[in-house]
Amino acid sequence: MTSHGFGFLVGEWTVHNRRLSDFLDPDSGWEEFEGHTSGRLFWDGRAHVDEISFPSRGFSGLTLRLYEPETGEWTLHWSSTRTGCLEPPVRGRFAADGTGEFHGDDHYGDRPVRVRFRWSDITGDTARWEQAFAPAGTEEWVVNWVMDFRRATARKAPDGFSAGARVTTGE
Repeated sequence: MTSHGFGFLVGEWTVHNRRLSDFLDPDSGWEEFEGHTSGRLFWDGRAHVDEISFPSRGFSGLTLRLYEPETGEWTLHWSSTRTGCLEPPVRGRFAADGTGEFHGDDHYGDRPVRVRFRWSDITGDTARWEQAFAPAGTEEWVVNWVMDFRRATARKAPDGFSAGARVTTGE
């Protein structure tokens, strides 16, 4: 069994962030700030962990990405220094064109929401991540956070882990 992996995200990256002030209000205005992330693979590419810091915002986050051979899907788990708790995961996969889409259920404040993460524009030196929320029971997606990644060092992703590359799970 094979999957598209997160090997493209190995190494050091600078991250330009655009985030809505209110994640469900497209008219709330965008905040912009910088971040830095460092990512690493485990389990022959079936697990990826990265830590991201937002110095001007005073917090950091950690994402654990796990490939599930039985379903052929990835689960993405987020936690931040603000809560220290794992948020509910999103689940999905990469398409043949290298774009990844992942969905899950969560809450924004006291409102239940559907969550969508989308990875796109993946090259050896760039990538884009986008988060969108839709109030539960609707398909009214509000893109509320966009991260544009730029490789911070000359190091490229390991061979076999470029955008759209297939990763053998060894299972």
